[in-house]
Amino acid sequence: MRLSENECYAGRKPRPRAIWNCCFLLTAILMICCFISACAPVNRNNADTFEQPLATEPQVDISSAVDESLNEQLQSQPSPSPATTDVIAIEEQDAEETDEGTPAEPQATIAQEIADLKDLPPSDEDLAPQQTEVPDPQTDFPLTMNRQVEYYLDFFQNRQHDSFARWLERSGRYLPIIREELKQAGIPDEIAYLPLIESGFNLNAYSRAHAVGPWQFIRSTGRHFGLTIDPYVDERRDIIAATKAAVQFLKELHEEFDSWYLAVAGYNAGAGTIRRAINKTGSDNFWKLAQSRYLPPETKLYVPKLIAAILIARDPEKYGFSDLSYEDPLDFESVEVPPWTPLQAVALACDADYSEIRTMNMELGKAITPPMEAYTLKVPAGKSQLVEQNLDRVRAVVRTTYKDHIVADNETINNICRQYKLNTITLLKANNLRKSKLKAGLHLRIPVQVTEYKLLSPEALADASHRSSGDGVILHRIRPGETLSTIARKYGVSMQQLASWNGIRDMRRIRAGSQLALYLENSPFKNNKEQRPVLASRTKEKPSEKESDKPSITYYDVRKGDSLWKIAQKFQLTTDQIREWNNLKSDMIQPGHRLILKLLAEDEEA
Repeated sequence: MRLSENECYAGRKPRPRAIWNCCFLLTAILMICCFISACAPVNRNNADTFEQPLATEPQVDISSAVDESLNEQLQSQPSPSPATTDVIAIEEQDAEETDEGTPAEPQATIAQEIADLKDLPPSDEDLAPQQTEVPDPQTDFPLTMNRQVEYYLDFFQNRQHDSFARWLERSGRYLPIIREELKQAGIPDEIAYLPLIESGFNLNAYSRAHAVGPWQFIRSTGRHFGLTIDPYVDERRDIIAATKAAVQFLKELHEEFDSWYLAVAGYNAGAGTIRRAINKTGSDNFWKLAQSRYLPPETKLYVPKLIAAILIARDPEKYGFSDLSYEDPLDFESVEVPPWTPLQAVALACDADYSEIRTMNMELGKAITPPMEAYTLKVPAGKSQLVEQNLDRVRAVVRTTYKDHIVADNETINNICRQYKLNTITLLKANNLRKSKLKAGLHLRIPVQVTEYKLLSPEALADASHRSSGDGVILHRIRPGETLSTIARKYGVSMQQLASWNGIRDMRRIRAGSQLALYLENSPFKNNKEQRPVLASRTKEKPSEKESDKPSITYYDVRKGDSLWKIAQKFQLTTDQIREWNNLKSDMIQPGHRLILKLLAEDEEA
């Protein structure tokens, strides 16, 4: 019997032709992905400024080179240099950096620059170079003039004029520090302008590639060159530490390649990328490498962009940047302060503007010195002695203020509590409400904690240390089983604030029987004789008429072995009620957690 064509092939292996079709489709998809990847900015590292004479170099047709690189990226994509690429880009990095940085302005237009230079017509002859006297040929950064440099001169003068002027003005604050480091290392002075094209001299600059600070170090490279990067300190934002690391990196690159152009290109793309490009082309001339497909597009543009920035920075008026108001050079003193010292306290102690102290110590992401050991801060010149004299007298006082919230249509009390991170009882009590049902248009008072710093007189300081009530000063005696976390929750303050008030270096170790001082202004706890929150307990007595206007609350401190179901059974409640009253997302509870167990006024309404 003759089988049909479909029956004939049923259950057999696919034809060779079908296999080739699948391979072709997969190859096409991979090429599209690599094309998109090649178009993205490299932004792997940082660079420095230079100041140099102009030398003749061959004209580079970067437009065709970029086009070739994009089209052939699949075949020759160089693997990132181990020194300049994060092993895993997820390592808590985003949580620490994303909210604390501002976009690196010079890198915002990279895609447009690549597109413009891709379409730049080739030139048959070089532009006449500008010659400058060279005092020391061994430390000169050669400055070449060609179409790519001309493009960036025009780009900075016109489309990016206002931004570049702002970067130049900002550079006045940091150039003296950078130049001194370059001089000691024997590196050309022109490298000092490299942050112009990396960050615009913005200490808080942050890129999509997770590069941070004026020199735009990624995490792995920064640590490789000795920078501290942890939840409290990120020295990529410290102009002195980051400059030392950048100088060391550039010096190593120059020692390997014996060319400042290749050193700068390596700073951008990684030494491994430059090494492979040299091996593939057989040339160690940057301009020839830039004509090949072996350098990423951004790296090909990096050197001409830097040359243009140097030329303008050396003679701004010649290029239309007049009336610049350069920032004053950074002038500071160093002073050692204890762990957990807030920058606001330092500003008050030395009578300085907080924003100035913050800018000087931008590496402290949380605006507080790290725990465990003393830390050296930068303060304005002439202020270090004041810090040493007055810092012990500064106290942080936590007070409660209120902001207004207008209830929107269909907005529930749970939604509002989640928005402001409050529990239901706190919100109801703050507004003298007996029901949790809200009407649209109702104005609610939202309690907000505000921390203020006060400089106490010696007399007030001595008096405060002997009082446990009044003026918001509370002394809490640590009980067995208590942790800093549970104590902080009881008083509505942060663990860091408790540690700062009491000079605690290790928050995991506190001793039962010792006392903690808290400074709580307008606090419901400040007049408590037991020196801890005393909260309403379950009672069968009928409340007075005045008291019945306010919700009565029962609290329960979770003990070891407790579960939400056990507590609900004990107090004849449901787990749903407990979760709702405490804004719990699950049934997970921990010993020491204080739960709201009943809102009597709400029960009466029911």
